[in-house]
Amino acid sequence: MITEKKFSAAFIDRDGVINKRIADGYVTHPDEFEFLPGVFDAFQSIAQHFQYVCIVTNQQGIGKHLMTVDQLQTVHQLMLDKIIQNEGKIDKIYFCPHRAEDHCNCRKPKTGMFLQALKDFPDIRPDQSVMIGDTLNDMKFGRNAGLKTILISDSIQTDITTLKLSDYQFGSLFDMAKHFL
Repeated sequence: MITEKKFSAAFIDRDGVINKRIADGYVTHPDEFEFLPGVFDAFQSIAQHFQYVCIVTNQQGIGKHLMTVDQLQTVHQLMLDKIIQNEGKIDKIYFCPHRAEDHCNCRKPKTGMFLQALKDFPDIRPDQSVMIGDTLNDMKFGRNAGLKTILISDSIQTDITTLKLSDYQFGSLFDMAKHFL
């Protein structure tokens, strides 16, 4: 039985949304990747409601030579395997390896990763898609791509600019899936 998905695509940031963010550091090894509570349940729901699920993540630790692309791929394979084992899905993982000062087109808030997703999945409908993230750059990326924006933040200290750029706010990815989908 084929069921129609409610939304076109979910673009999801990684650090701080799927896994615990390392303060002033980078996840460079699978042992450092700690899933946040409720992520697997959230991805089950996301898989049911979105035609495409894409991870979009800035990974400047590569540009700073703190990790290699192969190390990042190993971390991403762990994430992908665990999410699939728990009945979720990820159609594609996009990452920007450049440092912020490199001013590349793929680093959020620029839309290079979104444009690549449109090439890979030409039937994505931006007007029926969302960006889910935890930073100002994620919200700017979503706005720049013409997506609805969902801020994941359990902090009352989130700055007003980030809040203004978000269409919806939830404390976690699990809360978002429970209340939004």
